[in-house]
Amino acid sequence: MNSDKEGGQESVLLRWMRAISHHFTETPENRTQLIALLREAREHELLDTDALAMMEGVLQVSELRVRDIMIPRAQMVVVARNDSIKKFLPQVIESAHSRFPVIGDDRGEVVGIILAKDLLAYTGKKQRKRFDIRELLRPAVFVPESKRLNVLLKEFRTSRNHMAIVVDEYGTAAGLVTIEDVLEQIVGEIDDEHDFDEDAPIRKRGEHDYTAKAHTTIEEFNAYFGTDFADDEFDTLSGLVIHALGHLPQRGERIDIGRFCFKVLRSDSRRVYLLSIRLRQEAKGAKG
Repeated sequence: MNSDKEGGQESVLLRWMRAISHHFTETPENRTQLIALLREAREHELLDTDALAMMEGVLQVSELRVRDIMIPRAQMVVVARNDSIKKFLPQVIESAHSRFPVIGDDRGEVVGIILAKDLLAYTGKKQRKRFDIRELLRPAVFVPESKRLNVLLKEFRTSRNHMAIVVDEYGTAAGLVTIEDVLEQIVGEIDDEHDFDEDAPIRKRGEHDYTAKAHTTIEEFNAYFGTDFADDEFDTLSGLVIHALGHLPQRGERIDIGRFCFKVLRSDSRRVYLLSIRLRQEAKGAKG
């Protein structure tokens, strides 16, 4: 069935290319010319902007390797094999992920994967079973840093796995990659449980906790929190955070700026999408 579906997708793409080629005399001989042809087709309104972006994303995925988009080992949210559930459960809840690598003696040794849903039976006050992480461990999938993303995506589809542990040449865990990370290279940002309406760039989550879209302007941020961050060098929260860190941040990175602690909730190899904001202890009386 998958081959039929892929054949159907290929037929759609071929029909698009034939339709486009009718309007242009030259046939593309390489990828650069193909992209130029697609962009010209967009200018002639044969493709819309979203379709063009996805087609460029598909071409990019075939060039990128796992190392280009993986979450580095230092930024992985992990569960230690010997930790009690009381010790790691708060971190599991805060991260809001659905899958977690389980490590042995250090982060370089991944012994399996645990699903957040499997922990539900151990979180109630009337817990009936004694917690033993070995009973919940699922096998981890390991992939090399050099694997191409298009190959990995095909493997994700056929195996129905959603996460893979990336290993270096010595077999040590170097990071992780998820199917969502790969798909976002094609379709762009994928909404998740942190998202909210476009007309609400900042949302209050708790007494001192907020979530903000990374493209929220400095002007909007200042108006909301009564702050006076300058916007002469950058216009958005993304620019503010990138400037403070000195590099394009990856998911999970944190930075304190003034009376705020910013944490990157979602980003990819090109930009930041979503931030969590926590008022530090001395920041009382901020707008709620």
